[in-house]
Amino acid sequence: MTKIILSTGNIVSGGPSIIRKPGTFRSNLELTNSLRSNFLAAQEDYAAESAHSNGAVNGNGSANVIEVDAETGGRPPASVWTAHKDGVLYVPAIDWDAHGLQEEPAHYDVTAKLFFLPGAAVSQRSQFAKEALAHVLRELRAPAVDLLIVSFPGMSFEGDCEWEADRINAGQGNDADEIATWPAIEELHRAGLAKKLGLAEFGSEKLSKFLQKVQVRPVVNQVNLKNCCNVPPPLAQLAKEQGIELLVHSDCTDILPKGTLRDLLGQRQGGAGLLADFETGTGGLRGDLTPQWVVKYTAVVRDRGVIENKGYFAGAELADE
Repeated sequence: MTKIILSTGNIVSGGPSIIRKPGTFRSNLELTNSLRSNFLAAQEDYAAESAHSNGAVNGNGSANVIEVDAETGGRPPASVWTAHKDGVLYVPAIDWDAHGLQEEPAHYDVTAKLFFLPGAAVSQRSQFAKEALAHVLRELRAPAVDLLIVSFPGMSFEGDCEWEADRINAGQGNDADEIATWPAIEELHRAGLAKKLGLAEFGSEKLSKFLQKVQVRPVVNQVNLKNCCNVPPPLAQLAKEQGIELLVHSDCTDILPKGTLRDLLGQRQGGAGLLADFETGTGGLRGDLTPQWVVKYTAVVRDRGVIENKGYFAGAELADE
């Protein structure tokens, strides 16, 4: 088994983004496009750095292009731009010393949204949550996040109207798995790593049952109303009675499908060339690839209302053949 951690780095470019500015992409496209861009940048940057360190310079004093791996379509070999440490393969390699917030953490509102992905073991969600949050805190050099939102697989708000969406939502997900997972999230809160907790895509019936079973109650419920104009009235009423803030988001619930991840890391055009060709079995790592979790993080400068740092980490497992 090989554990893989993928990262986008800070995807805020050209200066901080105003929060009020609407997003151009839903988060699945934002995630995949950002990962692809970061892989390409790392291949170019680490290859150039390696060429310099090996003294590969031409007569003009500039670095020659590092030798490429013919089996990976002319890309630099994975050993140049990825890093393997303590049994984890980082894609790309991360220079942690170059990361961090520009000001003291107290000046920011930091939100992390953790997506548990379908197909990953429910019994490992405690470890997934610890891994995901640890990477965010290390990336930002922050002691805690202000809000940790949890998104469970198989949840959405879809229907012809808000009443229908709320009714359909009641039968989605897995109540037992969601409640069994929550103590691991509560543990992060009690450890001081997540000041407040939240949920995503919980309708009135699911939220009501959930609140009766947990010790640390969520203070936020995030819903995607792409197919509905309004929050379902039963949900709005329940949230008001229980003191839960309702937030609207535009994240994709199926944020990193298995096939998408294999394409990102594979040999096809636009892929990173890390995995072996699916048909021939040549050119890279072999095995069954399972996405396990994704965490999206945002650091907002509190007194200026701008996003300074935003990005994603994703965890996956490659089962050796």
